[in-house]
Amino acid sequence: MLTTERKVSNEMLIPFLLAAGQLILILAFHKNYGYFRDELYYIACSKHLAWGYVDQPPFSIALLELTRFLFGDSLLAIRFPTALAGSITVIFAALIARKMGGGRFAVGLASFSVVAAPVLIGTNRYYSMNALDVMFWALAAHTVVTILSDDSPRLWLRFGIIAGLGLLNKYSMGFFCIGLFTGLLLSSQRIQLATKWFWFGASIAFAIFLPHILWEVKYHFPTLEFMHNATQNKNVNLSLLEFAIGQLRDMNFLNAPVWMMGLFYFLFGREGSRYRPIGWMYVLIFILMVLTHAKVYYLSPIYPMMLAGGSVFAERLIREHSWNWVKPVYVTLLSLLFAISVPFTLPILSPEKFIAYMKFLGVAPHAEERSSLGALPQYYADQFGWEEIVKQVADSFQTLTPQEKAHCVIYVRNYGEAAAIDFFGKKYGLPNALCAHNSYWFWGPGKETGDIAIILGDSRDLQENLNDLKGAYSNVQLAFKTHCTYCMPFENDRSFFICRGMKTTFQKIWPHEKHFI
Repeated sequence: MLTTERKVSNEMLIPFLLAAGQLILILAFHKNYGYFRDELYYIACSKHLAWGYVDQPPFSIALLELTRFLFGDSLLAIRFPTALAGSITVIFAALIARKMGGGRFAVGLASFSVVAAPVLIGTNRYYSMNALDVMFWALAAHTVVTILSDDSPRLWLRFGIIAGLGLLNKYSMGFFCIGLFTGLLLSSQRIQLATKWFWFGASIAFAIFLPHILWEVKYHFPTLEFMHNATQNKNVNLSLLEFAIGQLRDMNFLNAPVWMMGLFYFLFGREGSRYRPIGWMYVLIFILMVLTHAKVYYLSPIYPMMLAGGSVFAERLIREHSWNWVKPVYVTLLSLLFAISVPFTLPILSPEKFIAYMKFLGVAPHAEERSSLGALPQYYADQFGWEEIVKQVADSFQTLTPQEKAHCVIYVRNYGEAAAIDFFGKKYGLPNALCAHNSYWFWGPGKETGDIAIILGDSRDLQENLNDLKGAYSNVQLAFKTHCTYCMPFENDRSFFICRGMKTTFQKIWPHEKHFI
């Protein structure tokens, strides 16, 4: 017994060290840039706890509010949970490999492959539902592999809890459930569907997710409207080839042999036959995401289990053919490519040096949305300029009379701008912003009519903004234009106006201002 425990401990030493190393690496550079656009929005959402939001279910927001209550809302405080989730994913990738019979090399390779995947470590560096989503998929995959390995149908109850919480975190857990159900049907493991435990587990998942479904019903399914608008007007429609190349790039090109071997192992391998549903999961989910024009990174949660399967298969091939030389060569090459990719996933360089680094490598930022890009990719650009804009708004606010300040509203065009004003504006004495973008629209205009307002123009054209606002206000004057070197271009060179004498009220126009995208 002690020998077995010691063996398990030795096998898992490298995964635990890698998980700890990744956590330290992320936290070491956690504040090199500022708050990410979505982080500011999530903080705003956490002040309005509900069973749902226009663009997400409630779990990650509730967790963020708990984190803020316990530790505050510093960058370190809010980013630690998702950094930790990334380390948990690293460990569970190794545990999946071990459950499938992998030895020390397999569990080590599975965990290192996850660390070396740019999209995964990049997801873990800031707070969002995405890092938690990858973790939930890894936990669910480990449970499924354990059920299929040990014939433990009672574990479907555990799976139901994980799947339910995963759905409350992000809808993409639904892809996991649909893929798994189809994979079970298409394989000899369909016998699992005949057990009561599978359906008990499904019932648990449904019960956990039900409050959010009821929220959607109550508010007439705002998330469906959001998804439709984002697909039609925001996200880039990728071809099959573009989506496939994106998988290779985002997962690290040298990880491709491992996860592809995992796919082969699950679909065709003799030893992997009991895990056939996982292979079918990948095929089905890949097809569904291509058909629904999903972003490249939406598929990333499936890769820890694919890398685990590929690591087990690779270990057996190396052992059977005495290819021990492959181990140090492959790990060294993977390490080198990982090192090259780190500046693209963690802000270890200043913006100037990162831009120079991209030019040196001949790489340009790639877009998954239809907005124009600047010198930085959007996941970095959206960490710049927020407080500078808020300071300019505050300077304009200070030019108002005391009576005007008491009734002034600040109206902006997207949740990033609104959340930045809400977060940074308190120390400048600013009121919370009004915005009709996504969940901000539900929070409404409050009691102020908008007779005195600081408004961000809807267009980059100054005259067009003036003409538009003069139709709603009797007096309009330009307050300032934004300027930020590294922010997204659509946040730069934007005009703010001080407007007086509104010809209607925000309460009357609010139903028509809704902007879900």
